[in-house]
Amino acid sequence: MVRYNIVIVTLLFLNSLSAQTDPELVHFDNKLNEFLNVRDFCISRDGDEAFFTLQSPSTAISQIAVIKKESNDWLDPELLPFCDAFTYLEPFLSSDGNRLYFASDRPLDDSSKEKKDFDIWYVDRPHQEAQWSEPKNMGKPVNSDLDEFYPTLSDNNNLYFTMDAPEGLGKDDIYFSKWEDGQYIEPVLLNENINSDGYEFNAFISKKEDFLIFTKYNEKDGHGSGDLYISKKDQNGEWQKATNMGLPINSKYMEYCPFYDEDNQLLYFTSRRETITSKKFKDINDFKSYIQNNPNGLSKIYSTSIKLN
Repeated sequence: MVRYNIVIVTLLFLNSLSAQTDPELVHFDNKLNEFLNVRDFCISRDGDEAFFTLQSPSTAISQIAVIKKESNDWLDPELLPFCDAFTYLEPFLSSDGNRLYFASDRPLDDSSKEKKDFDIWYVDRPHQEAQWSEPKNMGKPVNSDLDEFYPTLSDNNNLYFTMDAPEGLGKDDIYFSKWEDGQYIEPVLLNENINSDGYEFNAFISKKEDFLIFTKYNEKDGHGSGDLYISKKDQNGEWQKATNMGLPINSKYMEYCPFYDEDNQLLYFTSRRETITSKKFKDINDFKSYIQNNPNGLSKIYSTSIKLN
């Protein structure tokens, strides 16, 4: 599903989610350009640790990686130690930085070699320098015999995620599970201001649970393929009708996997946009650099400065 590098889009304040200036694209770090198919992204509150998914060209292989910053420089990315022959993707870091949620088809029994449906899992650590624990399945009622994806949590521990459920409104829908008395209660399908008979997926919930960013696929008011939409709560705590986040965040290509850094007002997202054009190349290295370092139609991670709260 993807290829990767992180780009920063510098924007002025967006009025009603409409861009007021052309974006300036800046690469996150050249070390990431060597990797194929990178998607979904989250960053720690101190900005010194980021997690993302690396995939093979056909997405048959999917692993979660981390990149850390020391002395203001990003180090070489590393795969997380619990990743094995099963599929791992869509990391989300807790607010204290010591729990990492993700989706995986790994079996419940460590001795089994048979993958199961996708569930939401997590690993823990006592502090940032410590090793991660072995993966732990979130269990029922969050997980089921269906596929659950893309976990995201507000600061009060309420959980939002994507599920492919027959009783939903469409193929993929966004669900909510409330954290109550130290446990999660039965997930609830979000209403038609969020979900539809189409595809809704990859939702990010804000810290205060006052806005939700997610992807809708092939909507009538979309720019093409999948677009990012945002819904905010009204004074009664009800979700308002989701609106398209507009250009240049969205494009005629696929946009998905949002993550919003509220402290720095940066929206990260994955896009398959393409801007490269044919030209005369100096040599093979020039060709390679041009293809790797620019939007090439394969998934890369972008960021835009935008005030959402």
